[in-house]
Amino acid sequence: MSAMMPRIKFRSMPLQVLLFFVTFGIYGLYWFYQTAMEMREATGDYNSSPALWLILLFIPFGSFFSFYFYSALFEKWSNESFNRWLLWVIWIIFSPAVWFIVQSELNRRSTYH
Repeated sequence: MSAMMPRIKFRSMPLQVLLFFVTFGIYGLYWFYQTAMEMREATGDYNSSPALWLILLFIPFGSFFSFYFYSALFEKWSNESFNRWLLWVIWIIFSPAVWFIVQSELNRRSTYH
């Protein structure tokens, strides 16, 4: 039995920006959940809970925890090439930068289009 390669999807940044505006931000929630699930599968970190993190985004101050957990998973997935604390701070200050950083790295290492 061969192990399946974790699937990391290539996503066009211009198309994502368009989808974000057309859906009035709902695409951003979808992107957050989907990319977290892809990284969870790729790292084998099944203690991560992207669904819970998504719910935390709607709770006052819950987003701080959600952003931290996502950043920690990204750090693990990217083999610590980007520090979780730095990503977390950037997320709080200017979240579109995190979207670009994370998606650029995901696209660079994507396994399918």
